[in-house]
This record gives sequence, structure tokens and C-alpha cells, in this order.
Amino acid sequence: MKLGLGISTLVGLTLSLPAFAGGNPDFVKFPENYAETFTLYATANRANQTQLAKLYANKTAVDSYKSGDAAADGSVVIMEIYVPKKDAEGNIQSGEDGLFVIDKLGAVAVMEKRSDWDSAFEAADRSGNWGFALYEPDGQVKNNELDCAQCHNPLQQQDNLFSFQKLVDYVKNH
Repeated sequence: MKLGLGISTLVGLTLSLPAFAGGNPDFVKFPENYAETFTLYATANRANQTQLAKLYANKTAVDSYKSGDAAADGSVVIMEIYVPKKDAEGNIQSGEDGLFVIDKLGAVAVMEKRSDWDSAFEAADRSGNWGFALYEPDGQVKNNELDCAQCHNPLQQQDNLFSFQKLVDYVKNH
């Protein structure tokens, strides 16, 4: 009887844990006030063609790329993920500039680069030295079913960033 209760408790605790799958907010924290302190370097429709992204980088990341280096430890890149407006038929609406028209902010993805991650943050959950986490617009942890590291790992020539060229182009022009 005690064994059955213990197993039930363990299963219940395990099932209640959020799934991070390639990101971990225990290590990659939500940067408060990032919209005021980070540089907005690009706005683009995402490659999945169902969302719009606004991309931000902190001073450490911007300065690293200005000097022609890969992002230094302490670099943070943010992607605000927006849900686009749809017409009556369910088609995504685009503006004259080709960008999707924003309906609402759906999530905030955070990437942080460090070489001194705690050993509890498994290397398999990181891409190079980049760690990931996904948050609700209010900064609360958002369940993440995606494996961020798996998608970013093939981008080693781009410092593991999908928006690498956009950030490099931005710093060249500013």
C-alpha cells in the first residue's frame, strides 16, 4: 500500500512538471524591461510563415558583432513572437510592406550565451553556448514543446542564430 502511494505521488509530481524541451527558464531568465534597454534590430515574418517576429539584442551582443566577433558571454537575444491578424477566411493579413499585421503578442523567446552554465543545465538542451527559454508576454514561463537546440545546432556558421545576418547587417549600418 505504501509503495503504491509513493509511486502515485511520484507520477503525479512528474506529470505536473512543465515541458521545456530544449529550453530552460531555470537558467535562461526573462530580462525585465528588455524593450527599453535592448536594441530592436529587425522585424520580419518568421520562416514558418504563420508568425511575425521582432528581434532584440542586448548591448553585449551588439558590441560583439560590431567588432566582428561571435557573440560574447552575456549576450542575450530576444524574439517577440506575434500572432498575425486573419481575414474572415482565415488568411493571414499582410501590410503594404509585406509584414504580417499584428494581432497580439503570443510569446517571448530568450537566448542567452554563456560559457559557464551550471552543470545541471544539460549541454543537449543548449546550442553551442546558447541557452533558451520561452515566456508568456507577461514574463511567466510558457510551456515549450519545441526542441530549440535541435533547430539551432545546424547554424554553427551563423553563431547558432537564425537572425545572425539581420543582426550583422544592423550593426554594420548603425
